[in-house]
Amino acid sequence: MTEKREYKDDYQDKTLYLPGPTEVREDVIEAMAEPMFGHRMDRMTDLYTTIVEDTKEFLGTDNDVIVLTASGTEFWESTTLNLVEDSMLVPTSGAFSERQANVAERLGKDVDRIEYDWGTAVKSDDIRDALEAGDYDAVGAVMNETSTGVRNPIEEIGDVVAEYPDTYFIVDAISCLGGDQIDIEAHGIDAIFTSTQKAFAMPPGLAVCAVSDAAYERELEKESASWYGGFQRTLDYYDRKGQTHSTPAIPLMLAYRKQMKHMLDEGHDARDQRHQEMAEYTREWAREHFDLYPEDGYESQTVTCIENTRDINVAETVEQVSEEYDMVFSSGYGDISEESFRIGHMGEHTVESIKELTDAIEDVADL
Repeated sequence: MTEKREYKDDYQDKTLYLPGPTEVREDVIEAMAEPMFGHRMDRMTDLYTTIVEDTKEFLGTDNDVIVLTASGTEFWESTTLNLVEDSMLVPTSGAFSERQANVAERLGKDVDRIEYDWGTAVKSDDIRDALEAGDYDAVGAVMNETSTGVRNPIEEIGDVVAEYPDTYFIVDAISCLGGDQIDIEAHGIDAIFTSTQKAFAMPPGLAVCAVSDAAYERELEKESASWYGGFQRTLDYYDRKGQTHSTPAIPLMLAYRKQMKHMLDEGHDARDQRHQEMAEYTREWAREHFDLYPEDGYESQTVTCIENTRDINVAETVEQVSEEYDMVFSSGYGDISEESFRIGHMGEHTVESIKELTDAIEDVADL
């Protein structure tokens, strides 16, 4: 049994280069310290309508937006409950796409997988073949496979799914939305969701989902749906009250308001470009010293998974960089924990700050 380990007040601050959580601006952290107020006060309506409408503006979407106190995992469950009656198609190519399929199965849905080796990207032709052969309520896909650093071609997949109007398209964009731009409506995405601690560069604890009109109408037709993350329940309450149906984490939403203003000031195009530049630098560095784990041409824009071709001790290197440089990056995920390591270049990082980490890794690993 796990024993209590007392939380202390003398931890050394570390700069985070993880695939999330990532670095948070000081004024965003300070925003959480405002005096508490009631979640049914007019002040809450001002706050919640601000963050919802600012998110729609930033994402460039007319679709409805839900912001809930939860991790992004909530929308794995709720989108499945809201849109899938019987069967779902899920291409799996890493830990998180496999988990999306597992969630649907635990909810009692029939799940057909298109299985790929880790590091390989989903191919839209395979999606088309599966949709031709079977009848599915929805396709669920991971845009950015955090475990392998693969960026799946969601745009191409969405264009294929759009050819099947009775099949809905659900996209997990947890580790990339806000750092990798996508036109939601143009590619027929019915529900796309993220967590705030990733490329939004906010504290953990809020989940965001953009929902199409067709997805909302689909839920109305179903006999059962998610209670907490139900589209009708959340969106109707927003239309009536401009608030959340259940008590939210108000301090986190205050932080959200502050950070979303920063994101709007930067602009989505500029933020996307900055993430492209960080990704390109990290890939170039990885190719010089190691190799890339993901399939060529399908590399993530927010997290680079680096193949450990020099057989360094990954766990030891991660620990040593943390101790000597106060910087934290990540070992590989699960079964590839020593075969790879991951650098998160998302949120408020820049090429210059990423270079500080790679310099530290070079020093510690004697590259």
